[in-house]
Parts: sequence; C-alpha cells; structure tokens
Amino acid sequence: MTITGTAPILVIGLGCRQGCSAEELLSLIEGSLARAGIALSAVRALASIDLKRQEPGLLQLAAQLNVGFEVFSAGQLAPYAPQLSHRSDIAFEQTGCLGIAESAALALAEQLGGAPADLLITRQKSPVATFALACVMQKPR
Repeated sequence: MTITGTAPILVIGLGCRQGCSAEELLSLIEGSLARAGIALSAVRALASIDLKRQEPGLLQLAAQLNVGFEVFSAGQLAPYAPQLSHRSDIAFEQTGCLGIAESAALALAEQLGGAPADLLITRQKSPVATFALACVMQKPR
C-alpha cells in the first residue's frame, strides 16, 4: 500500500496475556514499527478485545503514549476474520475471536477513518503479546 495525499490514520491492535507489562508491549511495538520504518508518534490509538478493558499494561501503555484505547467485543471483531493473516484456534477458544490484534486494529481504524482499513503490519508476536497495525486514509475535507 502506498501512503500518499492526506495523512493516514494508524491504529495499533494488541492482544496480550494477563499481567503483560507496558514495557513488554512497547518493546514488541517499537521493534515491529522500526522494521517497517514507521514512527511511533504517527500512531493515533490502541485497540484490543473487551476482555482486556481493564488490563493494566494496556491502560498504562495508552497513557504513556498519550493515545486513546478502545475495546471491541468478539462479535464486533468477527467480521474482520476474512482479512486476518493468522487465525488462532486458541484465541477463539479463550475469547470467541480468531485474531485479536489484527481484528481490533482494523475495527478501530475503520471507526476513526470512516472507510475500510488495511493491515499495514500483520500479526507480530512476542512470548506474551500480539501486535498488528492497521491503516485507513483520511477522507479529504
């Protein structure tokens, strides 16, 4: 995908084990963004599944980065299954969602941009978390 014209809306989707720290999440994010040549400052928001609504590491990370944090139900994430690069039976058994990071990133990017989103960085994982980056182009005003 070529990014030209108006600035894109970039959204990070995250899945994590309970108790995952903000530092562990940030390490995965920074490494993934660096490989793609994308500045962390370009990211607009973080997203995850509603089961992670009160996860301390996610809340701390959003506050540290000064970005919004939104969550979605498994039902809200289900329509994004065809766009996933990886479908996890384990995630589905535990959450009802085949892929939290990618689905959540796509859902929030579309919500913020009002247009279909694409995965700019597909699912990346560490021992305790998953990360994905979705992008939607802002409509010119």
